[in-house]
Amino acid sequence: MNSNQCQISISDPDPVSDKRFSVKKLRSLASVKAKQGCYHDAIAILTYLLNQNPRSSIDYNNRGLIYFKLGEFPEALKDYNQAIFLNPRLDNAYNNRANYYISMGNLGSALNDYQTALNYNPTNLRALLNQGITYREVGLYDLALENFDLGLLYSQNLQERFYAERGQTYHLRGDWNSAIADYQRALFQISLQPSPNVYQQKIQQWLQQLQPNI
Repeated sequence: MNSNQCQISISDPDPVSDKRFSVKKLRSLASVKAKQGCYHDAIAILTYLLNQNPRSSIDYNNRGLIYFKLGEFPEALKDYNQAIFLNPRLDNAYNNRANYYISMGNLGSALNDYQTALNYNPTNLRALLNQGITYREVGLYDLALENFDLGLLYSQNLQERFYAERGQTYHLRGDWNSAIADYQRALFQISLQPSPNVYQQKIQQWLQQLQPNI
C-alpha cells in the first residue's frame, strides 16, 4: 500500500459549515479510508465528526465497525452500545454488535441482537444472513433455512451468499441433492459478477466435498 493513501489532513475547524468538509463528504472519506485498510485514518475522521456532533449514532456505529476490524473489541462494543443508546432503532448497530458477540462466542446474545435488528428492519439482509448462519451453528437447521429463503425472496443482493449458506445447511442436514443444487446456483450468481468474489473458493470446497471428482 502506498503510504500516502493513509495520510489525511483536516484543518477546517467546522466541517459542517464548510462545503469542502461536509459531514457527507467526511463520512464518504472515512469509508474510502476503511476500504483502503487505513483504519486509523478512518477512525480519526469519525472521531472528528463525533466531536462536532456527539449524538450521531451513525458515526458511533461506523467507528465501532472499524474498531472491530482492527481487533479493538472493547472499543467496538462501547461504540455499538452508544449508537444503540442514541438510536434504539438503528438496526445496523444491532447487527454489528451481534457480530461482536459471535466473535466472543456468545451466540445467544448474538441471536437476540440479530432478531432485534430484524424487528426494526425485516429486510436487513446482513442480519438475516448472519442470524441464519448462527441458527445453523447451534443446530437449528429449519430456522436457518427460513432465513435464507427470506433473503432470496427479499432482494437480488447477496444472492450468492444466501444460496451458498442455504446449500451448506442442506449439506449438514444430509440433503445432499439440495445442497449441490444451491452451491451450483451460488457459483452461477458469482459468474455474473464483474469482479472476482473471494467467497467462490469456499463454495467450491463445499461442493467438492459432495462431488469429489468435479
